[in-house]
Amino acid sequence: MPGVARLLLLLGLLLLPRPGRPLDLADYTYDLAEEDDSEPLNYKDPCKAAAFLGDIALDEEDLRAFQVQQAADLRQHTARKSSIKAAVPGNTSTPSCQSTNGQPQRGACGRWRGRSRSRRAATSRPERVWPDGVIPFVIGGNFTGSQRAVFRQAMRHWEKHTCVTFLERTDEDSYIVFTYRPCGCCSYVGRRGGGPQAISIGKNCDKFGIVVHELGHVVGFWHEHTRPDRDRHVSIVRENIQPGQEYNFLKMEPQEVESLGETYDFDSIMHYARNTFSRGIFLDTIVPKYEVNGVKPPIGQRTRLSKGDIAQARKLYKCPACGETLQDSTGNFSSPEYPNGYSAHMHCVWRISVTPGEKIILNFTSLDLYRSRLCWYDYVEVRDGFWRKAPLRGRFCGSKLPEPIVSTDSRLWVEFRSSSNWVGKGFFAVYEAICGGDVKKDYGHIQSPNYPDDYRPSKVCIWRIQVSEGFHVGLTFQSFEIERHDSCAYDYLEVRDGHSESSTLIGRYCGYEKPDDIKSTSSRLWLKFVSDGSINKAGFAVNFFKEVDECSRPNRGGCEQRCLNTLGSYKCSCDPGYELAPDKRRCEAACGGFLTKLNGSITSPGWPKEYPPNKNCIWQLVAPTQYRISLQFDFFETEGNDVCKYDFVEVRSGLTADSKLHGKFCGSEKPEVITSQYNNMRVEFKSDNTVSKKGFKAHFFSDKDECSKDNGGCQQDCVNTFGSYECQCRSGFVLHDNKHDCKEAGCDHKVTSTSGTITSPNWPDKYPSKKECTWAISSTPGHRVKLTFMEMDIESQPECAYDHLEVFDGRDAKAPVLGRFCGSKKPEPVLATGSRMFLRFYSDNSVQRKGFQASHATECGGQVRADVKTKDLYSHAQFGDNNYPGGVDCEWVIVAEEGYGVELVFQTFEVEEETDCGYDYMELFDGYDSTAPRLGRYCGSGPPEEVYSAGDSVLVKFHSDDTITKKGFHLRYTSTKFQDTLHSRK
Repeated sequence: MPGVARLLLLLGLLLLPRPGRPLDLADYTYDLAEEDDSEPLNYKDPCKAAAFLGDIALDEEDLRAFQVQQAADLRQHTARKSSIKAAVPGNTSTPSCQSTNGQPQRGACGRWRGRSRSRRAATSRPERVWPDGVIPFVIGGNFTGSQRAVFRQAMRHWEKHTCVTFLERTDEDSYIVFTYRPCGCCSYVGRRGGGPQAISIGKNCDKFGIVVHELGHVVGFWHEHTRPDRDRHVSIVRENIQPGQEYNFLKMEPQEVESLGETYDFDSIMHYARNTFSRGIFLDTIVPKYEVNGVKPPIGQRTRLSKGDIAQARKLYKCPACGETLQDSTGNFSSPEYPNGYSAHMHCVWRISVTPGEKIILNFTSLDLYRSRLCWYDYVEVRDGFWRKAPLRGRFCGSKLPEPIVSTDSRLWVEFRSSSNWVGKGFFAVYEAICGGDVKKDYGHIQSPNYPDDYRPSKVCIWRIQVSEGFHVGLTFQSFEIERHDSCAYDYLEVRDGHSESSTLIGRYCGYEKPDDIKSTSSRLWLKFVSDGSINKAGFAVNFFKEVDECSRPNRGGCEQRCLNTLGSYKCSCDPGYELAPDKRRCEAACGGFLTKLNGSITSPGWPKEYPPNKNCIWQLVAPTQYRISLQFDFFETEGNDVCKYDFVEVRSGLTADSKLHGKFCGSEKPEVITSQYNNMRVEFKSDNTVSKKGFKAHFFSDKDECSKDNGGCQQDCVNTFGSYECQCRSGFVLHDNKHDCKEAGCDHKVTSTSGTITSPNWPDKYPSKKECTWAISSTPGHRVKLTFMEMDIESQPECAYDHLEVFDGRDAKAPVLGRFCGSKKPEPVLATGSRMFLRFYSDNSVQRKGFQASHATECGGQVRADVKTKDLYSHAQFGDNNYPGGVDCEWVIVAEEGYGVELVFQTFEVEEETDCGYDYMELFDGYDSTAPRLGRYCGSGPPEEVYSAGDSVLVKFHSDDTITKKGFHLRYTSTKFQDTLHSRK
């Protein structure tokens, strides 16, 4: 079987030392704001590695494995390249971090452009292998729910095919941390020991195959193409390699390789692609030398572990020869050769792993093993957990069937050993995952059935969580995607403050937005998940833990005025008119205040003089119910510019610091008038300890808001207007005929209006994952559809292979493609050749963005085809509803097939009349353009009823000036055999 040779940790490739920042990022785009700083973990950061080998981080211990002179040369090489790059803005070569994909690269250290990476193999150092194959992990707080789901899918993929186990970290010293880092997509190889180590999943690296690849490094694999015997298998086309990237194609010395008997694996998920680091996307840099099964083998796949990957991992972690990892909700397994008898000296392990929050019922339906005292020789053993040291639930032999075993969590370990030559049938067992139940732990995880894949239909799961007495239950959502409905009538998660269905309802949740953190009032919390028999989504993942309310203690956390409890902590705050002292507990007098007048004014401290430094002023404005507050600035001048990080004014709807933000303002430009969403407004002014300006003066006034009572009777959004209101529906819904209710709209749209706006689903919020929507636009015959983009923010990829909007020149997706769009750059307007255009929007299951907003309209003119079927042509798109517009010039070329002419039959003709037809008119030419013989210029009551061409085409021109307009014209055209008559006939 073709395997995957794995290189030793002692690598001989060119190493890239870290010159200030470890990677050349000029060829990639990334946002440092993405860096995950949400968790203060002191992990081993790959971006601070001593050196880099592609997307692999190397530390000083790795470097010491190299000869002194070689390491020095490598440091000097990279330092020289880095200094050159620092001096040349815009340099686009990429000396260090490569992509993990087999497709072209996106970005530094794995920032995807879709080509590939560097090398791969198994570590030969036993200390780099994770003990018992158990890899604890933590997922950083900045990742979205869909990204977390991809990470879990990738980990389950490794577990399914090997004996490696990924386990949410509890108190383990060594573990991995999924995080964003500036170096993009990179990690260390194997276990580094002595604490946490990061696996950086940078921008656009959050794809299943890429994460599987990065986890391969964590497991202990390098890449494949640098093994010393690679020249027998592949050719390196050096003239096609980007300048400065040649070191990525060096190979190892024989003494540095531990292949574990596996041969070269073209299919490895760790292998380079054909065009990795190529000077052009169609130029190969690495090519297989021979055919496999009659064809040159493809390389660089990023879909799944290859057979060689699996075989190598099983050897590296000494997996038992028989057994498997079972991840389905139901299943069965048996001893080898059952029921024909098992062999002596067998060792098998089955790992049953279902969704956290589910339990496993294991039932032995047949048992026939050699019986001995304490089942010393032949036995099947069941442990309640993920590994061989988990609590023992029973060791069984003989023929007596055990009672059904129910796990306390979502994993079971089943081990079978035989040592005798006694021939018995063996055993057969079945299992089933059950969701819900009593959960008595101080922390844990609960997920919807089958998470991170779509939950199963017709499920009802109830969990009763209980933590230690004297504590509350804290609940935080890591991921949430449940079928959306206004009242959550179909699929939903229900949370109650207690231990039964009659406890106080905290909330019923569905849709795509993660619910806020939840805290119970006691040590118990009740959860119920329900799915119906139709639409299934990715579901949810929550963490629960014991939580104490520091603010309920006698000293209220040491806060002088107000104590605000947060999950896991607390903070002090002050009453309006006061601000926190430097010790963050005491309060002292400040500017601002609590204002309930219908109108008034506020100013910065010291107005009209310069405001003092280090001030924090908060005004809370409250109007009567059903009123909204408007704030208008009369003067504005603070330190700062667009960044507004020094001195600023912040305006929110609501009274708290996390209320809806209207804007953060600084500089000298007066903000526009701001109107609150409800009957209150918060205005906050802050100054630092440096530059002071004159400040601001503003006045506020209140106006009644009909939407504030019962949402104006609107089911979804109520928009207040001056003296009235109107109901609107969110994207994905349409307004009912009663003008108040909304009904869900399908995602296949037929658009017949001559103009309008098209948006991605859920606009302006992020579009949902795994969504496909279409728009079939049809306009007036003879008028071309034009699409103009106003906003564009779709997941970026050079070939738009992931999320994208595709535009077709016709009625459906079989028509010619006008363009496929993604990214954040607005495309140029798209013009169809006819009166139909078809749009298709697609999103995958990972990254979501804001989407797109585009307007569609029509343009007159163009070339149309005449055939035996009669077709229509109108002077303007709104013919029959409105007169033609003024100031237009349109040209249509009507073309018949060779050997046929064009016949025009006028149904309606009403154009402004003038003796010479000098104002508005239609002109007909017997050919493709205006150099052809003119058949006539017409206005008033128009041309004859029928017009025939002498050739195979007719040019129709229509002109209107900017004054009088009329109804316009409607003609029908068809192809006909050439006539032996005049051009026109009554």
